[in-house]
Amino acid sequence: MDFIPNFSYFEGNSFSALLAADIADGKYGFLLNYPATASWAAYPNTQQYKLQDGSSQATKTSFDKICQKEPWKNLAVLGEALPGIVISPVPTVLLNYWKEHFGFSYSNIELIDCSVYLDELSTTNHFDKIITLFPFAHLKTEKHAVNPNIHYRLLSKVTLAKMGVQCPKYESYNLHQTPLKDIQFPVEFPYLIKTSHGLSGEGTYIIKNTFDLNYCQSELKKYLDIGLLDEIVVSEFIKDLVQNYCVQFYINKAGVITLLGTTTQLVSFDGTYLGGLIDYQNSDMSKFGEMIAIIGQYAKEQGYFGFIGFDVLEDKNGKLYAIDANFRVNGSTPLCLQRHTLLSLDKPVAKYSTDYRRDGTLDEAMITLKASLERKDFIILSALERVKYGKIYTEIYGIVAGKTIDELKSIEQELQSKELYNLS
Repeated sequence: MDFIPNFSYFEGNSFSALLAADIADGKYGFLLNYPATASWAAYPNTQQYKLQDGSSQATKTSFDKICQKEPWKNLAVLGEALPGIVISPVPTVLLNYWKEHFGFSYSNIELIDCSVYLDELSTTNHFDKIITLFPFAHLKTEKHAVNPNIHYRLLSKVTLAKMGVQCPKYESYNLHQTPLKDIQFPVEFPYLIKTSHGLSGEGTYIIKNTFDLNYCQSELKKYLDIGLLDEIVVSEFIKDLVQNYCVQFYINKAGVITLLGTTTQLVSFDGTYLGGLIDYQNSDMSKFGEMIAIIGQYAKEQGYFGFIGFDVLEDKNGKLYAIDANFRVNGSTPLCLQRHTLLSLDKPVAKYSTDYRRDGTLDEAMITLKASLERKDFIILSALERVKYGKIYTEIYGIVAGKTIDELKSIEQELQSKELYNLS
């Protein structure tokens, strides 16, 4: 593009404030959980808007993640104006913590029974439109805030190259037109194979050898056997990487773009997402300006409004490759929304992780971590008590914040001394 606009950062700290202008024309609600295909799901996305959330019942993404920990994380920073719809109640201890530390009333929480929620949302006059992270097959088309067919297409891995951004070379295959056995996979390793709508890292396979390829093919066959897969992408593997970013922005109904932030992604050796790291003062989003403009323009042309986060790899030569575009709230979006709060406390560096854990109840954790929470050295976005072998422990999604990376490490060491561990 010849001209890259000078985009502005969002000045608020909640989803409600960001969405305010776009929800003024009706009664909107934000449905905070994803759909699922597991046997526990009352409304599985198995016939339409298919997603890859596990190739067998044993490997499906669990209820506690989809319907509790993930929704509550976003509910924490929802703000006041937009009702947040959940199908599992928030623990009172967590809610009281949010009220004290985020300052919202949380009077806009709408709890609907998980066995009937999509029927109720499809027929109610209480909401005109429902904002979703992913299209729901059992929610009426006209109730979706974004046309679900368009949203589903935008969320597909196949769509990335159509936007016009620099991305790895890849080929896409419709497995109903080109059987898996007929695909000529690359001879040289490594490369990637991705399913079209993998959830939470599921469906992305790094192929480093024949064993990896055989395992991937067996997984794809399982998805085909249960009717949950239509398309895959075979992608070039970008070598000599120096950074892995998630660039996030919001595009409103008029096509105006507002920057949210850029995180450095934390991933495991096998590519599993572990969280994000951000430096609010030194994150230069101008280097992604052309990509933001191109993706934003494509979204506007498709009739999309809402959150967009796209993953970018940078190689040793400074070349940028977009590898994924998520037209939804991203995992680290609440981290981006802490920008002004943490800068005002002289804490420009922050890390978000989904893997904090402490033995005992959440109430006990709150008491032990009281000083760290009051200083906002540690911020709890979501927490769930679990029991294993008769022993209670608490899983926490949280943010550590400080002046420097070294201070973050020091804070995490202090948290460990209080028996809060980051398992990643």
